[in-house]
Amino acid sequence: MDQGEAASGGDVAAFGYRQELKRALGLFDLLIYGLVFIVPIAPFSVFGFVFNASQGMVPLIYLVGLGAMMFTALSYVTQTRTFPVAGSVYAYASRGIGESAGFLAGWAMLLDYLLLPTMVYVICAVAMIVVAPGVPKLVWLIAFLGFNTGVNLIGIEATAQLNKILLVLQLMLLAAFFVLGVIALMHGAAGAHLTLAPLWDPAKVNPSLIFGALSLAAVSFLGFDAISTLSEEAKGGASAVGIATVLSLVLAALLFIAQTYLASLFVLGHASFPPGDASANAFYTIAYIVGGEPFRLAVAVLGVLFSGLAAALAAQAGTARLIYSMARDGKLPRALAKIDAKRQSPQRAILLVAVVTLVLGVAMIDHLQLLVSLVNFGALFGFLMLHLSVLVHHAWRGRSRRFLMHLVVPVIGFCVIGYVLFNAETQAKILGSVWLTVGVAILLALKARGQSATLPAEEIEPLQFEEGDRINPL
Repeated sequence: MDQGEAASGGDVAAFGYRQELKRALGLFDLLIYGLVFIVPIAPFSVFGFVFNASQGMVPLIYLVGLGAMMFTALSYVTQTRTFPVAGSVYAYASRGIGESAGFLAGWAMLLDYLLLPTMVYVICAVAMIVVAPGVPKLVWLIAFLGFNTGVNLIGIEATAQLNKILLVLQLMLLAAFFVLGVIALMHGAAGAHLTLAPLWDPAKVNPSLIFGALSLAAVSFLGFDAISTLSEEAKGGASAVGIATVLSLVLAALLFIAQTYLASLFVLGHASFPPGDASANAFYTIAYIVGGEPFRLAVAVLGVLFSGLAAALAAQAGTARLIYSMARDGKLPRALAKIDAKRQSPQRAILLVAVVTLVLGVAMIDHLQLLVSLVNFGALFGFLMLHLSVLVHHAWRGRSRRFLMHLVVPVIGFCVIGYVLFNAETQAKILGSVWLTVGVAILLALKARGQSATLPAEEIEPLQFEEGDRINPL
């Protein structure tokens, strides 16, 4: 088998690595993982924030978000096929641009991946106040974190099985919201009636408002990108990862648009939600309108158990794989690349994620909106590096003539993501820039100490393009 065949088939030996992780995930498992990570009911937790930022046009924001994220998904498909190894954007930027760019991309994604489990646990804790106001939020955070860490330590197969169960339960809860919501709409509850106002209000629409709100709503889409961290555990290799990436994004986005449109009809005369827990719990208020107190409690409690546990479980798994990949290349302590021989999973990286999540949870448990903004900053910067890696590796160095996938898609994707990032909250941009500055300092320290390890891909050069790449303009 030549290196090109190895690459396309997902053989990590073509990139200088040993196959240490267990290939146990089929296409359906990957799709489930992506949907669980994205969370079909993700808008429940950020509806109030996006509503305020978009002046009530939440479904429009998610519709624009689908278009914006599709370019990013296609760039993931391109780089997953080119470099089918664990590490996601870190791996793609390292091999597509260079080691330093790869480190900064990985460092930015760590901001996203490390804070994402914390954000989810905080959302869960806030929701549990609805039914248990006397229990501190920190207690709920520790309980959920302990359970998920235990499942992740068992192995990727246990994670996949629990993901399937939790996804089905989420979809059942969402179906109940649609049924009750349509019934309440037919009775005109809270003045609800059919209107296109949540989708388009020309008096309010402008690019700054749309992309400013999208910088908050983007967190709902995060998850399709994490499928790439499982490239070395996918039975179908790069092809399965690419298909699952696009499918999970499209399916989740359609559910987002439908549920937020229906929810918006019950707050048509509402200007905004008060900041803090009132905005965080805005969807629960709507659940009360459509189904009364029992349904509000069901959405709060079951939504936490089904979506919160599932999303955090997937987030911890993906973060551990990113840490494993960076440690394997010497960009983090190599001890974190240790694989448990029995379970074939990165146990030390999983435990590190749990410890960091606990520390961050204690520090930021009362700052949910800031957490959302910082998670988005890390993800969006990583997406910029993804598009740049496609341009540099394929369009510039490779002189590829597949203009659509290797030039048009990454250029548009870069511009869209860049504009969303530009419109993000000022505090998030400041703190995110501080995080990147720390990353630059660490990178310089590594280079000064001679620890900038050569990537295996530089020793075993894979075939970068398929034979048709230089003659097919698409």
